[in-house]
Amino acid sequence: MSKRTLHLNVNVISAGAHPAAWRLPEANPRAFFDPAHYANIAKIAEAGLFDTAFMADNSYLHPEGYPNSGLDPIVTLSAMAAATSRIGLVGSYSTTFHHPYGIARSFASLDHLSGGRMGWNVVTSRNKPEGLNYGFTDLPDRETRYARAAEAVEVVTALWDSWKPGALVLDTTSGVAVDRGLIKPIDFVGEHYSVAGPLQLPPSPQGRPLITQAGGSEGGVDLAARFADAVFTSALFIEPARESYRKLKEAVARYGRSPESIAVMPGINPVVGSTEEEARRRIAEHNEIVTPVGNPIERFAKWVGVDPDGLDPDRPFPLELLKSTGDTYSSVGFDTATRLYLERNQHRTVRELAADGRQGHRNLVGSAEQIADDLEEWFRTGAADGFVIQFDTLPGGLELFIEHVVPLLQKKGIFRREYGENTLRERFGVPYPRE
Repeated sequence: MSKRTLHLNVNVISAGAHPAAWRLPEANPRAFFDPAHYANIAKIAEAGLFDTAFMADNSYLHPEGYPNSGLDPIVTLSAMAAATSRIGLVGSYSTTFHHPYGIARSFASLDHLSGGRMGWNVVTSRNKPEGLNYGFTDLPDRETRYARAAEAVEVVTALWDSWKPGALVLDTTSGVAVDRGLIKPIDFVGEHYSVAGPLQLPPSPQGRPLITQAGGSEGGVDLAARFADAVFTSALFIEPARESYRKLKEAVARYGRSPESIAVMPGINPVVGSTEEEARRRIAEHNEIVTPVGNPIERFAKWVGVDPDGLDPDRPFPLELLKSTGDTYSSVGFDTATRLYLERNQHRTVRELAADGRQGHRNLVGSAEQIADDLEEWFRTGAADGFVIQFDTLPGGLELFIEHVVPLLQKKGIFRREYGENTLRERFGVPYPRE
């Protein structure tokens, strides 16, 4: 059995996760609609031996600030695939807005284009402006969205598997291109979809794309346990992260799958400096560049789900403002983690909390040694199999991490020194699940 190693994934958020990233002197302000920018990030991450470059998605123009998402992920991942040869590429595509046959065909096409390096991040979408763009006056409730998602994944994987081994013949002498007896319709009829199949494409070099999932709700955990090869999570503290990690692995086992067949990867926001003080100065300098509608306190209030006018910047956050109704007070849907974060930071003022720029994922601001030690602790003590990393600026934050943190992780023996696998499934240790 090969040695367990850390999975590192860059979340490609145009110019960077910090709201001022696009305004910095070294930034590309056109990043959100510049395919060359995304291709360059993928090349840099590949040089740093990252497992994947990941693209989130939404289908509407944000009403404020810099529009971090613009290009369609399918089109953008094609450009990223053409610019690289080893790094995995994962893109979000919604089961609420997209039909499973189109999803299956698009990601199978990308998997062929990339030589078996593609992953599909299954999302259900819950933003009303997105729904309006797809004709939903009201989006389906959470239970319905996840039921629809589970059915969609069943359809997509059945389509990917509809060509059996040996179906692709390509015998130019006999004139037989395919053995149609080995290409079977799926004839799926469910509550939400009716799909005949088969897919018009043979399996890619890795059989089927990797399946990832993000979402901490009960429905999201169940969807991940049934289908996902990797799951993106939000975890602000190590103790509850270990508990969530254990529960997800147990849920996977209840579906008859090996707990080792799924990688749990919390999101983190690292800022690297030669010292912690230098890293904090970097964030402070970014925070000084305040957009007209996106100052840190307003963004913090939006994340927590409260009126910024009700906050005194120089006093601790008033916990009585929180409501424990699911997504009500957390724009990212992780209300338990939000409350725990605020409770543990009652000694800090709202202004200090807002300066963290926290948006549902853990900030790591410090020296390369501090950050590497932190990642090692989470990895070795059952809190994470890897991380999805949001950098304050791109490509600058990514380059600093690769230059200073990656060598330390390699010295600790928990991160690769070269790519040893050809496909993304091989890298995550999840072989193609043939019948």
